[in-house]
Amino acid sequence: MADIAGIRRQFIRTAMEAPFLARDEERGLAVRWKDKRDERALHGLIEAHMRLVIAIAGRFRHYGLPMADLIQEGHVGLMEAAARFEPDREVRFSTYATWWIRASIQDYILRNWSIVRGGTSSAQKTLFFNLRRLRARLMQSTEEHVGDEIHRRIATAIGVSREDVALMDARLSGPDMSLNAPVGEESEASSERMDFLVDGAALPDEAVSAQVDGERRLTWLNEALAVLSERELRILKERRLAEDQATLEALGSRLGISKERVRQIENRALEKLRRALAERFPQTAGNVYA
Repeated sequence: MADIAGIRRQFIRTAMEAPFLARDEERGLAVRWKDKRDERALHGLIEAHMRLVIAIAGRFRHYGLPMADLIQEGHVGLMEAAARFEPDREVRFSTYATWWIRASIQDYILRNWSIVRGGTSSAQKTLFFNLRRLRARLMQSTEEHVGDEIHRRIATAIGVSREDVALMDARLSGPDMSLNAPVGEESEASSERMDFLVDGAALPDEAVSAQVDGERRLTWLNEALAVLSERELRILKERRLAEDQATLEALGSRLGISKERVRQIENRALEKLRRALAERFPQTAGNVYA
């Protein structure tokens, strides 16, 4: 660990001692890298701007992530900026690189600050990185410290819903909790948070019983359907058993009869089916097809 800390200090010292680049020097290096893929030019451009990475990373140190990791991610953003930079646009490389460095660090924080993924939209990302600052400023400028009022003002300032502000505020107010964390005093006999999760699925014996009962009822129904004529069976299937049930008018048009006649045949088929089920399987008398 001591060696790692020493390497880190040496890296920061080297970055801070790198000379600043004049505008012409900066542009010359950028042109050589873009046009000739001169790696020495890229190295010079990156080395001169590492202090910018360190400065930007320092602004995000209060999120509890290692400073070395923030600098490393900022370096990734700096490399991305170098790859995309257009020297002909007459913009300083530091101005262009600042956005990429900050974006890379922010993405890293969002991925690693919590095991629960958040900030997937630009509005949520803005909310994540500005909520604390806005809340502190609003609480200093107003005597109304009521949570709902503060959330409403922040939502208006950022352009998100009050519910989103309240949810993000709750996430930032506490760390992640493990489902294996003990509840109450820590001991071998104590319960874990996972023990209090409710499973909405049926118990194994209930699931098996429901499956067996379903198969039995399907067998009864298939046997009872044998008493129907071909036309009665077709009407009943299309009117009651199909996923997309046909209308009386549409079915009558296909069969060449009126919709009233279709209704009569359907009712007669249902009555025949009820009688067949009641006669063959008396146990279904109180729960027959309707």
